[in-house]
Amino acid sequence: MSIEVVVTGIGATTPLGGDAPSTWDAMLAGKSGVSPLTQDWAAQLTVRIAAQLAVEPTEKIDRVQARRLDRSEMTAILAAREAWADAGSPEVDQYRLAVSVGTGIGGAQTLLNQDDILEASGPRKVSPHTVPMLMPNGPAAWVGLELGARAGVHCVASACATGAEAIAHGLDLIRLGRADVVVAGGTEAVIHPLPIAGFASMRAMSVRNDDAERASRPWDKGRDGFVLGEGAGIIVLERAEHARARGARIYARLAGAGISSDGYDIVQPHPEGDGAVRAIELALRDAGVAKSDILHVNAHATSTPVGDIAEIKALHRALGDHAVLTSTKSMTGHLLGAAGAVESIATILAVYHGVIPPTINLDDPDDALDLDVAAHKARHMEIPAALNNSFGFGGHNAALVFARA
Repeated sequence: MSIEVVVTGIGATTPLGGDAPSTWDAMLAGKSGVSPLTQDWAAQLTVRIAAQLAVEPTEKIDRVQARRLDRSEMTAILAAREAWADAGSPEVDQYRLAVSVGTGIGGAQTLLNQDDILEASGPRKVSPHTVPMLMPNGPAAWVGLELGARAGVHCVASACATGAEAIAHGLDLIRLGRADVVVAGGTEAVIHPLPIAGFASMRAMSVRNDDAERASRPWDKGRDGFVLGEGAGIIVLERAEHARARGARIYARLAGAGISSDGYDIVQPHPEGDGAVRAIELALRDAGVAKSDILHVNAHATSTPVGDIAEIKALHRALGDHAVLTSTKSMTGHLLGAAGAVESIATILAVYHGVIPPTINLDDPDDALDLDVAAHKARHMEIPAALNNSFGFGGHNAALVFARA
């Protein structure tokens, strides 16, 4: 496409830090954000670990406003505020400013907590803010209200591919001429007994309760499932001409995006990674780059026995064997709808700084892992272009290409 789109701002709140810089520093240091659950309700569960936020959002949100927000909305607002400030609070016509912020599950904590109140105390005690707090478009709507966006407020909901798809939608909005600036990303906050019990019943989650920091171990032979995380990642996308005219710092170009669906199973990925291959190839074509230009991949790699290997097969078919991989989920856990956005930030910063965050806990690599992984420690190298993969329940596949500006 002739319209160039760049990243001018980043913001995050994650299990590794309350903002993007602290999250990035923790990633480079190989720190784990996974810890035991200490809530009373956790005792009854088979899974008693999670990657909880490093900084409690209610400490940074006005107390009155916090009572009207679901936790997923709070994290989105905090990440968006940081990203907007990081971009220099660009002056832009409100009718040329859009929001594309998604969530995989949305206001589950509000829904379940208010149902408890309904059952215990009756309908008069249910909060009048319940519906705006639980609706999936709530985070996007609140970010739009904060910034006064009037070119559209969009919510993507595609499970664990959500954050990446929301960013891809932001790219399209600028290319189609519908906005000059798009605030895009994903958020999730569902550390609650019901979602944990549901995932555990599927045998999708790690039960390494006595070794929390080592539980998320993508590609390792000892992996036994993902670790649930919470947080948000937001980036500011901008038409390059608009960004350069105001002298903005540019982290990277969002060069291309590819989206596909498996058409295979509601939960399992295609065993040969067919849909993932298609998404990656579409992203490369959209970006106008050769597979040899991609020197780094921030992989989806969740630490599940089946998913990790399906992605390896897809990368072989779509890219070859020259790129250096990492899985930052080894440190953050799996942030579901926020994963693709937080991992996009890690990919952007890898391109910008020329350093790849490590994959921790990769002590005994799976025999099928025959690609180069930045294991245990960060790797410094020039990265002209990098790929971020995100895949989700339902067969959603999203791939983003970020390149040096």
